[in-house]
Parts: sequence; structure tokens; C-alpha cells
Amino acid sequence: MNARPLIGLSTSNSGEGGSRQLSSVPRHYARAVERVGGTPILLPSLPELAADYAARVDAVLLTGGVDVHPRHYGQAPKRGLGEVDEERDAFEIALYRAARELGKPVLGICRGMQMMNVLEGGTLHQHLPDVPGVWADHAQLGRGATLGHEVTFISGSALGRAHGPAALLNSHHHQAVDEVAPTLTVTATAPDGVIEGVEGDGLIGVQWHPELLVERHPHALGTFTAFTALLGVPV
Repeated sequence: MNARPLIGLSTSNSGEGGSRQLSSVPRHYARAVERVGGTPILLPSLPELAADYAARVDAVLLTGGVDVHPRHYGQAPKRGLGEVDEERDAFEIALYRAARELGKPVLGICRGMQMMNVLEGGTLHQHLPDVPGVWADHAQLGRGATLGHEVTFISGSALGRAHGPAALLNSHHHQAVDEVAPTLTVTATAPDGVIEGVEGDGLIGVQWHPELLVERHPHALGTFTAFTALLGVPV
């Protein structure tokens, strides 16, 4: 492994001026990876290169973004489903499977955690406001860098060791894990029971956006140190 582990960041697809196609990711992700001793590299959504990417990097970070298409977890679209990107879905599916086959650690943030749960055999709530018992404002539109609700952690988990028994974190999503994949364990929850964190063998998934918080709220960096600890990087 490199002295500074090479962390591959999945990217979103966007158009500019109707024809210029961009592969991009908010800089906050790269800065957070750098701060915990990693070297970030952006991975354009090219499914045919997914296996090559996975072989070259030391770990993968599945970033946030639009909704995962529900067909990937055996459901039809329901009211409230947002924008989907099937090209990105195809790429991240190939990237994740290649990384898993090679035993590379994966961190999933927001959409990334949801994709992780789907690919490990779980399902998603397509629109949290339609789920009985969910009362917290998980979307917090326009307030992604603001501390929102408390998250409670399971003692002894990687996220629990990084964050303690509980922490105030942000919330910027309208979907969440429903049925938990059999290979994953829930290690963090919101006050209304929404699943906020999962862990598995070499896997960490979080529903919040720690990359948006680390500049003003250093405790949020714990999510990234928990991840790089899987690579042997000192905390």
C-alpha cells in the first residue's frame, strides 16, 4: 500500500450548456480524505474501467448524490422518488463489486451508504416523509453544513469508537435504509429510529455528510478516521 493510501472517490454526472458532460464531486470530500492521511483521486463514471480503478486504489469512497434506482432492490418507483442516474448506478455497482472482490475497504456516505446496503442485499425507504413514525427533518434542505439531530452509536463499533456514545451531526437526505442487508450491522441511529450508520467486514456507511462539517465541527472527522483505520492509518 502507498505511504498515503490512495482513496478513489466516485463522481456524479452533470451537464453544462447541454453538451459538456462533467464528472465531479464536491471538494469537501477530497479535503477530508487529505486531512486523515489519504490521497483522494476522482473516478469518472465509466463502468468499463471500474475493475481497473478498484485494482489501483487502496480503498473506495462512494459519495453522495441522486437516488439509487429502486429496480436495484426489486421495487418499482414510488411517489416521492427523486432524480436517478442509471449510468452512475451501473458504474458504482461495478466499482463496489470489484472492490469487494479484491478486499478493498469501502466508505459510503449518504447515497453511498444506501448503495452499499442495496448491493449487500438490503432495501431502501424511497421517501422518508411517507414512512410512519419518522418525525425528524432529515432533508434539512439548504442546511447541509448545519448540525441537525443527535446520532446514537453502538458501543464498540468503529463509528462508536470514533464518535463516542452520541454526537450531533447533520442531515441531508430524503431516503434511508429500510431492510438491512444480512452482511451489515446497524451501528448508528437517529432519535426517530432512522438508520444512520452501518458496518460490515471492511465496510462503513453513514447517512450524514461528515465532509460538510469537518471545517467548523472537527468531531465529524471521526467518520473518516474510522475509515482510514481500516487501512492501518494511525488515528
